[in-house]
Amino acid sequence: MTAGLRELKKRQTRQMISDTATRLFMERGFEAVTIAEIATAAQVAKMTVTNYFPRKEDLALDYHETITTALARTVADRPTGESAVTALRRAYLAAVERHDPVVGFSSPEFARMLADSPTLTARLRELHDQREEALAEVLTTETATTPDDLTPRAAAALLTAAHRTLFHHVQALTRAGHPNEEIATAATRSAEKVFDLLEPSFGGYAVR
Repeated sequence: MTAGLRELKKRQTRQMISDTATRLFMERGFEAVTIAEIATAAQVAKMTVTNYFPRKEDLALDYHETITTALARTVADRPTGESAVTALRRAYLAAVERHDPVVGFSSPEFARMLADSPTLTARLRELHDQREEALAEVLTTETATTPDDLTPRAAAALLTAAHRTLFHHVQALTRAGHPNEEIATAATRSAEKVFDLLEPSFGGYAVR
């Protein structure tokens, strides 16, 4: 088997395990399902599950790496002349248009499963905190700030809070059973209001 085929097989196995776990979580609740039960349902060894997913929470939130890096990557990759807040607004609206899970889009069953699980709720808070830290590091580098200047950290906290608020807004609408197109319209409208609030303070901040 070539290296390319091995990598494809690994990705397929990882996705199959994640899909199996998510189905069980939605049927029975996150806390009620064990790793052993996931392995049996996926027809793999328990060690295979833990090799791909060291934390049980990441079986449900298998896009966790994208959540933690998305804002920092958007700011780092912004074009010349664009501020951090403009880049984040643009990226958020594009994510809403494609119904991206990173900004909260999911099935109602999945959204309810997240909300009903104390463990997953705590994990989401942790991911939001990690996302804030990653954004603060990028803003510190991009603005060549001295270590004693708290501006990048304060900016990251406020910008991340905006995304956290919008994420929960999308999830609430999803749990209520609204269709994705309707949610996207509402999220776009809410995002414009939120970013308009941030614009007076951050419109000229971290312009490349």
